[in-house]
Amino acid sequence: MDPVVIKKYANRRLYDTENSAYVTLNQVADMIRAGRQVKVVDAKTDEDVTAFILAQIIMEHAREKNILMPAPLLHLIIRYGDNILEEFFEKYLEQVLKNYLSYKNAMDDQFRKWLDLGMDISQKTLGSFAPFQGIFDAVRGDRDDGEEKEEKN
Repeated sequence: MDPVVIKKYANRRLYDTENSAYVTLNQVADMIRAGRQVKVVDAKTDEDVTAFILAQIIMEHAREKNILMPAPLLHLIIRYGDNILEEFFEKYLEQVLKNYLSYKNAMDDQFRKWLDLGMDISQKTLGSFAPFQGIFDAVRGDRDDGEEKEEKN
């Protein structure tokens, strides 16, 4: 699927060319959360400003939640400059996040399988009590009759 092309105008407005409508940063974030890729271009120069807009979305979210990165980490980033930060993001952070998401999905699937297995085992175990089913039904029937009697009184 092609990315949604968004034009950024000098007045900071963002225009979704796919839907022919102006959008907010939150709406762009919602598109991304829905699995879409976006490409943001400066309307005047056609320069790709996607990274800037995505960083702006992250910063806005961080400002609302009053979180981003710990201050000591931000100090290190500023102290050692763009080179180390660019290298870190290009070489490591993206791969670490992809690995984390892959591992998380695998663990979620495994946990789901364990739950399903537990349900299968419990059903088989209860099935082994079939010779006693008459007793269970009788007890359940007595309880149902008692409940009905109490309701009538």
